[in-house]
Amino acid sequence: MGAGEAANFAAYIFAPATLVTPLGALSVLVSAVLSSYFLSERLNVHGKIGCLLCVLGSTVMVIHAPQEEEVASLSAMAEKLKDPGFIVFAVCVVGSSLVLIFAVAPRFGQKNVLVYILICSVIGSLSVSCVKGLGIGIKQLFAGTAVLKEPLFWSLLICLVICVSIQINYLNKALDIFNTSIVTPIYYVFFTTSVMACSAILFKEWLRMTADGIMGTISGFLTIILGIFLLHAFKDTIFSWDSLPLFLKKGPQGFPWGQQPYVALPSHDSLAEDEVKQPREGGSNGGWGTHQRAP
Repeated sequence: MGAGEAANFAAYIFAPATLVTPLGALSVLVSAVLSSYFLSERLNVHGKIGCLLCVLGSTVMVIHAPQEEEVASLSAMAEKLKDPGFIVFAVCVVGSSLVLIFAVAPRFGQKNVLVYILICSVIGSLSVSCVKGLGIGIKQLFAGTAVLKEPLFWSLLICLVICVSIQINYLNKALDIFNTSIVTPIYYVFFTTSVMACSAILFKEWLRMTADGIMGTISGFLTIILGIFLLHAFKDTIFSWDSLPLFLKKGPQGFPWGQQPYVALPSHDSLAEDEVKQPREGGSNGGWGTHQRAP
């Protein structure tokens, strides 16, 4: 896990967050595939289709990835952080997080899965920004610049530790209360959306993208969401290619799966009418059942 997080940290240094964060879905795909081989967990048809959609969506996002504005130093990062748009965004994130933590979570956190996940997601957008800044500082450190004397470097580090601690705390609470198959896809969607919004505001990535690039990025992201949903929502469903003919097989009446056509049940009023009409019809026909002519 440490090696994986280090690699993820390095990815944020060299690539835009709009691309790196959605590609985190590949970890879900790799976990599902390796679990089916080494842990004997069954990967049904829905899971395989979900893995395929994750790969397809990731490929589309890589093709249409935005070009991030080059930020070469912590001083340039400081100018980005002073942007009024980002300041407003950060204030909204902190304010909404405090409201969720102290007002909403104690009352509805045990009942609604979105409460804890929203806290993790909005705080996560700030943690990714801190990671970007720290990555720039580490690059400068290896280049021989004395970044350890910069107050911004240590401020970003402290902010990252606080944000990650809050994320881990409330994500664990969500996983303790609710099913993992529900928490994982919802957390992925909200966290990725928050990070993409924060990155777009901080680095202005979307302003330099063409219309087809924006549509490609959004469609790839939605495809990954659909793949993760199929992978988690139906993981306990017993459905394989071998059982597919049984689901497609028609019953004796020509209806799939042997289902019978819908027939309305007679009501009490209709039964009463039939009982009243039956003697009259029998008397007027003069014993229709006994005098019926043979065809």
